[in-house]
Amino acid sequence: MPGGQRNPLSVTKLVESIADAVHTATGNAHDLAKVTKTIVNDKLNVPCVDLVIKFIGASGIPKLDVVGTADPYFVAKIDDEVSMVSTVKVNTLTPVWNETWRIKNVPITADLLVEVLDKDIGSPIDDFVGKFKTSVAAGAKEVEIEGPLFRRNRGTFWLKIDSTPSSDPPGPRYLFDGPIRYSRHMSPTVGRLTNLDDARLYSTWKMYLIGVPVYFKDVYQHWNVNYKAAQTIFGTGPTSLAIRTGIQAGHKMLYARSTSNGFGVIESAADVLKLFHGGKPNPKGIIGSDQEYLPVQGSSPTTQSHFAHRVKPAVYTYIISAEDDSFRFSETGAAFFVDFASKHALHANCCERVRYSGEFHPRPRAKDGTWAGWQSFDDSIPDDTVDWEVLIDNNSGTYSPDKAMLPTLQALLEHNFPGFKVQALDRENEELAQSVQACRDFALKYRGVQAQHLQPHLQEGEESLLKHAVASGVATDKQ
Repeated sequence: MPGGQRNPLSVTKLVESIADAVHTATGNAHDLAKVTKTIVNDKLNVPCVDLVIKFIGASGIPKLDVVGTADPYFVAKIDDEVSMVSTVKVNTLTPVWNETWRIKNVPITADLLVEVLDKDIGSPIDDFVGKFKTSVAAGAKEVEIEGPLFRRNRGTFWLKIDSTPSSDPPGPRYLFDGPIRYSRHMSPTVGRLTNLDDARLYSTWKMYLIGVPVYFKDVYQHWNVNYKAAQTIFGTGPTSLAIRTGIQAGHKMLYARSTSNGFGVIESAADVLKLFHGGKPNPKGIIGSDQEYLPVQGSSPTTQSHFAHRVKPAVYTYIISAEDDSFRFSETGAAFFVDFASKHALHANCCERVRYSGEFHPRPRAKDGTWAGWQSFDDSIPDDTVDWEVLIDNNSGTYSPDKAMLPTLQALLEHNFPGFKVQALDRENEELAQSVQACRDFALKYRGVQAQHLQPHLQEGEESLLKHAVASGVATDKQ
């Protein structure tokens, strides 16, 4: 329109659309505000920006516990569309995070909401310190943290936002763009354990992937209605409800934020490789199962006793979440999983759909391409002289992922694992079965892995995750 004026008819329709939203929204004021903002952004074609947010730190956080100071962390959200959770800083009232978050295609009208919490050891609910809301406008910001009562000052938070116009036309809105951060969570039963190998069996990993909406678009994998175990989980009736409650309780304990969590960032192939490091240091300097110790030709006792810093031959269960596009996985051999009808449903927090699911394992590849797999490997070969790859599949009865999406899965992971080879194979592929068997055979023969870790069952006196959750009262909490 001349002079930049808007067509009165368009304005009228915009007002009518907002009025309709007001009339039909049945949620609370927060839901209504979100609906209204979405309509305004769409109707007015609000420009989008790409953001780099650096969360620097905070000071003046109050001491909420009787003992010690605080173990603060924060949860950041943009318009409730995308979120990140920081690391936990131990025993400090002046945490320094210096953590970066990149998001593409964010409307300039968006709000950044940050909640600061104090990790409460031994409690399923963390203490709320305070929160603040700010715009996504570029610049350094010093913001007051507002407490829950009478808007009391709970400290000061520092952050810096860099903003650049998004490409035209922009891609999906609120698109996470890195860095690829992961956390390693220890099971609450890990306190009973004394060696690294077992501790790894009781760990889960959560990694935020870049570009899931770009690669998978609107494709999801619904739970398999023809799979009996899935029917018992997602069916109707009190039995299925009880099963879901138990699975959600287990998930809550597995993925809880803790001061013992490990954290990292994937920036290179070496960072990916470190994810797979792990094994039991052997003080005898020899390698083998409990029944048979077999020294490896060409390897020294020093090398043999440091498996913690070598790639562990292990198979992992994974899902890519439909809730937040995170990649969640654990070793398949942990005995505390035995109470659950589906490990995939456990990782997915009983969500009725996922982006994808299955199993994967790392395997060595010679740099000259003459062989591939654990069957041709021995421990005299240094890990850093080998090309490694991830062999990933769709072996999940609970969600029965479409094998036609395997090339998409492979492309997504190669995008997120820079310089690291990924190969995706169907669960019925013969090469896959042979590779999995070779991985497990090597683990049994040369790395001291016990058969019970491949076919886990609870030992006498051992506590499963579900029983631990029930005993702790987590299963009765609101999910």
